[in-house]
Amino acid sequence: MLPISSFSNSNPVRRARAAALPWALAAALCALTAPPALAEKSDRNQPMNIEADQLKHDELQQTSVFTGRVVVTKGSIVLRGARLEVRQDADGYQSVVVTGGGGKRAFFRQKRDTAAGAPEEFIEGEGETIEYSGKADTVRFITRAELRRFRAGDLSDEITGDVIVYNNLTDVFTVDGRNTGKSPGDAGGSGGRVRAILAPRDATPATPAVPAPGPTPELKPSDRLEGARR
Repeated sequence: MLPISSFSNSNPVRRARAAALPWALAAALCALTAPPALAEKSDRNQPMNIEADQLKHDELQQTSVFTGRVVVTKGSIVLRGARLEVRQDADGYQSVVVTGGGGKRAFFRQKRDTAAGAPEEFIEGEGETIEYSGKADTVRFITRAELRRFRAGDLSDEITGDVIVYNNLTDVFTVDGRNTGKSPGDAGGSGGRVRAILAPRDATPATPAVPAPGPTPELKPSDRLEGARR
C-alpha cells in the first residue's frame, strides 16, 4: 500500500517508480479530520487504502486519479467504481469522487454505530457518481441514486431519487427527485419523484391482556341431583 501523502513528498524518480507498479496500486492515509459522527466512529481515524489498475498523480494540483476496478476501504467504509479522483485542499482535507463508468453505478457501504446489544446496521448506496467530502463528512449520490439501510442483515429502509445527500455527522439524508434534464420516460429516470420504503422500528411487543379473575363461585347446598329432587 502506498500512502497518498508519499507522492507529495517524493522526488520524480520515486513517483515514476510508483506509477510503474502493476495493477492493485494502493494509496493509504487519508487524513479526514472530522468530529465524532453517528457513523462508525473508528472510521475517521483509519487510513484510506485504494486499489486500482492505474494511477496518475498530479503534484501541482494535489490530485490522484485511479482507474480500473477501483476499490477503496477506510475502516468499515467501502467504495467501488471504475474511476476515482482524490483531491486535497489547503487545509489538508481530502475529497473523493467515484464514478461507475459504462452506464454502471458506483457503490458505497458503511457500518453504523449501534447501542450495545442492538442489531448491526449498515448503510449502502449507489449512484453513477458518488462524492465523499472529508471536510463536511457527507456522501452525495448522483444520478440513479439509491440509499439502503440494513438491520441485522435485513433490508429496513430504501430511498431512490436523482440526488441523495447523506450526512454522517447528523445521520440525516436529503433526496432530490427532480431528475434535472430528464423526462419521465428517460431510461433510469425516476419521473421526478422520490420513492421511499420505510420499515417501522422495532417496538416492545404488547403483552396480551389477561382478564382479571372474577369472584369465586359460592358453593351452595341443593336438594336436587342432575335436575331431579332427591
